[in-house]
Amino acid sequence: MDAELSPEQRAIRRTLREVLARHCGPERVGAAVRTPHGHDEELWHRLAELGLPGLAVPARYGGAGLGPAELALACEETGRVLLPSPLLATAGLVAPLVAALGSPAQCARLLPRLADGTLTGALVVPRGPLTAPLGLTGGRDGDWAGGGRSGGVQARPADGGRTWRLYGEAPRVLDGHSAGLLLVAARTGGYARPRTLLFALRPRGAPGVAVTRLTTLDETRPQARVELRDARAEPLERGDAAEALEGLGGSVAAMLAAEAVGAADRALGLTVAHVRSREQFGRPVGSFQAVKHRLADLHVAVQAARSAAYCAAWAAGRGPRPGDGDPAGTAVAGQLALAQALEAQYAVAAEALQFHGGLGMTWECAVHLYVKRAASDALLFGPAHRLRARAADVCGLFDTAGTTAGTTAGTTAGTTGATTGTHEEVML
Repeated sequence: MDAELSPEQRAIRRTLREVLARHCGPERVGAAVRTPHGHDEELWHRLAELGLPGLAVPARYGGAGLGPAELALACEETGRVLLPSPLLATAGLVAPLVAALGSPAQCARLLPRLADGTLTGALVVPRGPLTAPLGLTGGRDGDWAGGGRSGGVQARPADGGRTWRLYGEAPRVLDGHSAGLLLVAARTGGYARPRTLLFALRPRGAPGVAVTRLTTLDETRPQARVELRDARAEPLERGDAAEALEGLGGSVAAMLAAEAVGAADRALGLTVAHVRSREQFGRPVGSFQAVKHRLADLHVAVQAARSAAYCAAWAAGRGPRPGDGDPAGTAVAGQLALAQALEAQYAVAAEALQFHGGLGMTWECAVHLYVKRAASDALLFGPAHRLRARAADVCGLFDTAGTTAGTTAGTTAGTTGATTGTHEEVML
């Protein structure tokens, strides 16, 4: 892995940071989340002109044709300012799924509009957290899409199979209230031949579709409840939906990890500035050794999480290669990076609130926004121990049957080295 950023990547980071510094202060964030769309539409169009929504969209559909590394860098900058935007849902989830599963006609119709920002999207997962269908906290055989003829969202053919009808609901959809395109994971085939497909539908003015914005802990990450009652939709059938979702997990985890790193880095910066200016006993609070040690620990945690996020983005862009073994192992870097980033973000937010005291939870101070983001992310995409447990399962780290067999074989052959090697692998 080459950890050095390319000139193009540095330009993306620099340009985005400058734009967000001018147009996305705490006051504007607070005003944007209270609009009907939940984000600043003018700023979103400005970012779309810079090509942000289409960073990873193929060039033949109007995108930049880049990859997870560039998306992660963009998310790190948007995370720094807690930008409320449909970037994650549109560029990280919907656009890649349309490109992977959509027919040529569907790609030609949808991807250019997703790339230029005139159309935003949301992924509708009926059950459980978003991390389950992405393979970050569970396998593709989970019940996240509902099962049988009840629960989740069900789909049935209509008009002789030319169209499909969806019925069911999803309680929490990221940016679902403002999306112009919904990708709905729905079950088909009933008990006999169950299968999960992705269906595209336009929610605005569509009969049988009700979208309700929810009150959330973190206002900068809006969510909605989507209810479908015989809603007309078209399937994306070019490939297996569960496989495509799981294959996307590493990229999404890298984006979320980078976003958490950006938020943690900014919260730490606010805290350092505060302890430099606040005085106690005639000297700045930051000059006390105990304060320095705590801030140094946070700095190390943020830098380690940043390195892990960059590694996850590189691994997602590289993808599985022949001879790698289990293809699902490519998502392990994303799972571990996201777990580390969530922990670093929460630790920094907690310490920032502690150092700011009562000031940290006032509307005049931005710290409370970072505290809410850290708590919300831990609930939506964690917890960290579940991400690590899934990574351990994918790697077979705690495959006790294999470990026992290897140890027994080594003992029988009288080779102490083989037995020691088995134990070392388990420890790693």
